[in-house]
Amino acid sequence: MTEQISLERLTGIVAFARAASHGSFTAAARSLSVSPSAVSKTIQRLEQQLGLRLFTRTTRSLTLTPEGRELHERALHLLRAAEDVVQSAAAVRAEPSGILKIAAPLPIGTRLLAPALPEFRRRHPKLEIDLRLNDRFVNLVEEGIDVAIRMGHLADSTLISRGFATNRIGAFASPAYLAARGTPRRPEDLKAHDCVGFRYQTSGQTLRWMFKVGRRTLEITPPAAIVVDVSDAVVEVLAAGGGIGMAASWIAAPYVQRGLLLPVLHEFLAEGSTITAVWPQSRRASPNVKAFISFLEDVFPSPAPWGAAIAESVSEQPISP
Repeated sequence: MTEQISLERLTGIVAFARAASHGSFTAAARSLSVSPSAVSKTIQRLEQQLGLRLFTRTTRSLTLTPEGRELHERALHLLRAAEDVVQSAAAVRAEPSGILKIAAPLPIGTRLLAPALPEFRRRHPKLEIDLRLNDRFVNLVEEGIDVAIRMGHLADSTLISRGFATNRIGAFASPAYLAARGTPRRPEDLKAHDCVGFRYQTSGQTLRWMFKVGRRTLEITPPAAIVVDVSDAVVEVLAAGGGIGMAASWIAAPYVQRGLLLPVLHEFLAEGSTITAVWPQSRRASPNVKAFISFLEDVFPSPAPWGAAIAESVSEQPISP
């Protein structure tokens, strides 16, 4: 006879799966909206009930034991099955309601998505929004995310996706800097300029500057006078006359419209990437996700208004002799 699982043990399995996926009790607690001590105690009780040690704990790390690794995938299957039950019930509802968990990169979430959320809630007042902004790769299934916004190539083919506006990365500088140091005419001219670099927080790698020169794509990393690891900081440094730097069109456009930045080397602009929404197969019929995906057409329209603002600035610049 199969022993029936208790609610306490089921809670422990959920806490264990989240802690294993996130690599810490604190992150697991945040995803479950409980305290880290509650997660730790729940997992300790599960270990006592199973007679197994699931984690090797130190003051700085949390590592799965061999037994923990074997049970982690089984625990994830349980969570996915539970999600299917919840989503099947949610699909019956005609009106979006409950909590919608959204993950997005920090800059795009701050500048484009967050300002639009009040309007989304006005349209769907029974929805609560849980917006999570960071620059790391998020596993939607393991972390219980309903929808994520991503840029560029999508590696996970198991997710449902929909593309929206195109984002392009271009070079910008302040009018004051260009008046003092001159305007580069070709990418090679950047060697004679102060450049502002960007470093990815997740990998520590420096952004490579890409330009389209004829039929080939040129990738360079010019010597940087200043390097920052937040996109918003790049445009602030540039607007203050710090040099020439690369920025996403939707970040730079407001500065261009206010006359604080000018596009540089625009004729060598490389191909852009698509702003894409992705969501798990289990959310296919979710009214919450359907409503949000429909709303994103207003947030990320195509053609993108930020591209038009930059193109207008380019057309107003005098032609070089």
